[in-house]
Amino acid sequence: MPREQRSDSRRRETSLYGPVKRYLETLGFTVKGEVCGCDLVALRGDEPPMVVIGELKLSFSLDLVLQAVDRTAACDEVWLAVGGAVRGRIRDPRVRKLCCLLGFGLLGVSPTGAVEILIEPRPWRPRRDNKRRARLVNEHRRRIGDPALGGTTQQPIMTAYRQQALACAASLVGGPRRTADLRPIVPNAASILLRNVYGWFTRIERGVYELTPEGGAALARWPVPDSDDRTST
Repeated sequence: MPREQRSDSRRRETSLYGPVKRYLETLGFTVKGEVCGCDLVALRGDEPPMVVIGELKLSFSLDLVLQAVDRTAACDEVWLAVGGAVRGRIRDPRVRKLCCLLGFGLLGVSPTGAVEILIEPRPWRPRRDNKRRARLVNEHRRRIGDPALGGTTQQPIMTAYRQQALACAASLVGGPRRTADLRPIVPNAASILLRNVYGWFTRIERGVYELTPEGGAALARWPVPDSDDRTST
């Protein structure tokens, strides 16, 4: 084990207290440790004082977040102080985003006692990702019914695209057909047949396709309802 890791593994959470206390004191707080179950409580100002709760951990964890969430109703700000490493979980952008979302401050404390401000505690509203939002709305609206159970893993998800490909496959059960014949059922049939993402179709000639054995197996696995049923869902 490298020397840096050996020294870090011997650290205790109490080693974070002094540096964090000194940092908060520079901000005008009076800091005391282990107050009503909190690692530290800092007060500033007259009645009512500003109340800050700090939680100290050598590494960032879900337990630390849950502990901090439990403190929010009793204070004005929550600070998380974590043993700072050059490379570690506190450097993960998702950790910073989580702290921003919850309004927590995040401090990194090095083995030498240096305190690095990673996130300031403040209310945060994520910037809307209109492209991602539109993709969600579009996929939701294009799906027929509710074909996928939430929480499904390790098996194909019934997306709107897969549903459309299955509709094309069902239309080819009786034999080869032209893409123009499929458009009333699936408007983008020509693109689906040409791309042949799942290997369900074979091109016979320009604009004419037939079903492959893989396509037949897909229809056996995911039977396609009648067009009337699909329209009513």
